[in-house]
Amino acid sequence: MKQRKKGYGAMLVLTILLTLAALSTVIPQASAKPSMLGYAAHCPYTPVSTIICLALAAMVCVIRKKKFIETTD
Repeated sequence: MKQRKKGYGAMLVLTILLTLAALSTVIPQASAKPSMLGYAAHCPYTPVSTIICLALAAMVCVIRKKKFIETTD
């Protein structure tokens, strides 16, 4: 059975927030400057900021899995 160590919930929340931040960068917005991809997105650095947020979310997932879940046999 797997038991979660203290801090697992905080890492899970951080993963969710980073994923939502990545999704929010691609939301179209008419009043914004055109992004690097050529359309008016919420973030003018859309492809770069999206990749950075998703990479950070993936790193947090890996750390959360390795450090905060221990298996007990």
